[in-house]
Amino acid sequence: MPQIFGPAANSIARVVLISMLAAPFVIFGLGYAVSRSQYITGASITHDQPVPFSHEHHVTGLGLDCRYCHASVERSAIASVPPTHTCMTCHSQLFTQAAMLAPVRESLAENKPMRWQRVNVLPDYVYFDHSIHIAKGVGCTTCHGPVGAMPLMRQAQSLTMGWCLNCHRDPAPYLRTPAEVFDPDWKAPADQLEEGRKRLVTYHIETQHLTDCSVCHR
Repeated sequence: MPQIFGPAANSIARVVLISMLAAPFVIFGLGYAVSRSQYITGASITHDQPVPFSHEHHVTGLGLDCRYCHASVERSAIASVPPTHTCMTCHSQLFTQAAMLAPVRESLAENKPMRWQRVNVLPDYVYFDHSIHIAKGVGCTTCHGPVGAMPLMRQAQSLTMGWCLNCHRDPAPYLRTPAEVFDPDWKAPADQLEEGRKRLVTYHIETQHLTDCSVCHR
């Protein structure tokens, strides 16, 4: 009488059972990995812009202060994109006929704003205020990365809820003096944790409420 199950039946059954048990964990792990990938978060991805503006050239090469272009960052929730006349302050004298700057000249001539693609974009249900972060000693490069080394601007951080909460739970490692907030080359000193804790008091930062839902979701 022929056998129904062959010699490999037990092995196949074990593999099937183990696969069934492991499948939910594999699926969850893959889902988590995809949700944290740059294709979802946008981190490290550059966008096509009307002009290939280089922060590396303007910030590191020329030494422009962040506030020269992002003029409202200290007093507004939005850092603001510079209007065309800010660009033409220099480029009416320098590289006036450069081909790459044709969209800037057209924008000025036609009195139409440049259509820049925002690089760091948060969902509509998230409230973020640049001015309060600046006022409390959080530097530009903490969130935007080493902009002075970016030929083309890219999103440096994941900007996920977990990433924001890590800072809100313990902001001390990131707090700077007012003079250092706009320093693109700032590096945390050896005593940053100690100094950061002192600045929590100086800036009147109460961490017990920084993770309240209403802080970011209003």
